Amino acid sequence: MSTFMKLMKNGLLTENPVLVQLIGMCPTMATSTSLSNGIGMGLAATAVLICSNTAISLLRKVIPNKIRIAAYVVIIAGFVTMIDLLMQAFTPALSKSLGLFIPLIVVNCIILARAEAFASKNTVLHSAIDGLAMGLGFMFALCTLSAIREILGNGTLLGFHILGSAYQPAIIMILPTGGFLTLAIVIAVKQKLSSKKGA
Repeated sequence: MSTFMKLMKNGLLTENPVLVQLIGMCPTMATSTSLSNGIGMGLAATAVLICSNTAISLLRKVIPNKIRIAAYVVIIAGFVTMIDLLMQAFTPALSKSLGLFIPLIVVNCIILARAEAFASKNTVLHSAIDGLAMGLGFMFALCTLSAIREILGNGTLLGFHILGSAYQPAIIMILPTGGFLTLAIVIAVKQKLSSKKGA
């Protein structure tokens, strides 16, 4: 298996940040109430992951070990600011909907973990691919949770009514409780499928 495929499999399945490592739970729970929010947050985090992993890998030999975490935070903050301003300019409704969670990408465990565990030890190309894979894994988990919660909680998907007017929405699904229930069920299904594949 090629390195590219290995890294992609890690990000999407083996080491999925949400479904396996259980990191980045705050934005996952808060922004997964609708599919449009999930896609927006996933794309923003993916862009930051790719850019920050690439920059940190490029600078890994010149950043002194004692200040590496502070340097990583500054690099990540720069990219988050750019993404935030681009979203405010081109997708103001989505930016308003995601609110504070876009600036909070700076301290997202997924971004910092990949900077420390992978980008600081690997080549630029591998770091960029890792950022893409982890970002897509994060977005996949967000979109899965968002779609389930939006369909059951509102009867809609991307704002379009898909279950008809007779459907009574389960409001609990768009509340925090519904987020945790959905996450638990999705993780259980993923674990069951993984164990079957392993057997």
